[in-house]
Amino acid sequence: MSLFSQKNKEVFTAPLNLDNPIVAQVLGICSALAVTSQLEPAIVMGLSVTVITAFSNVIISLIRNTIPSRIRIIVQLVVVAALVTIVSMFLKAYAYDVSVQLSVYVGLIITNCILMGRLEAFAMMNGPWESFLDGIGNGLGYAWILVVVGFIRELFGSASLLGHKIAFLDQYDFFHNGMMTMPAMALIILGCVIWAHRAVNDRRENK
Repeated sequence: MSLFSQKNKEVFTAPLNLDNPIVAQVLGICSALAVTSQLEPAIVMGLSVTVITAFSNVIISLIRNTIPSRIRIIVQLVVVAALVTIVSMFLKAYAYDVSVQLSVYVGLIITNCILMGRLEAFAMMNGPWESFLDGIGNGLGYAWILVVVGFIRELFGSASLLGHKIAFLDQYDFFHNGMMTMPAMALIILGCVIWAHRAVNDRRENK
């Protein structure tokens, strides 16, 4: 099978839109609400999940035929925990301030239902390359939703992006809305993103 066959392209692109893990499958909502008060931690969290999902998929795919069925979940958790530990140590070494903002949520990637779902539903039944594409696709699908929510919350909550004040917006009270920093507002924004996503795709299907 070609590395970039139509099937492999669909494996990669489906989670970015129609089969997005957050807006279509409604998975990973907790972290999507918890780390999106600012754009930078949202980006870092999205990239961390993407890297961990991609490489855990590959590892599980490579050893899937040697894993006893009774302990497959344990093996998957061990692989994910090892990768999460590596990512956590990397963030503490090279992006300490962001790792502090993310707090325990990096460690909780171990129990992320998107990640465990892809291992069980895809990596255990497909080859390493397909599993890698699936992991990258689902990770990026998760990440872009976090970036959108984080962008809106930081922009309208503190008139800044990536921690840098935007001078021409900083003078307006409209861009200093304290509600944007509250978890409830993250849920409302995420709900609007889900509504917009489904409305656009339903309109395309009906054409």
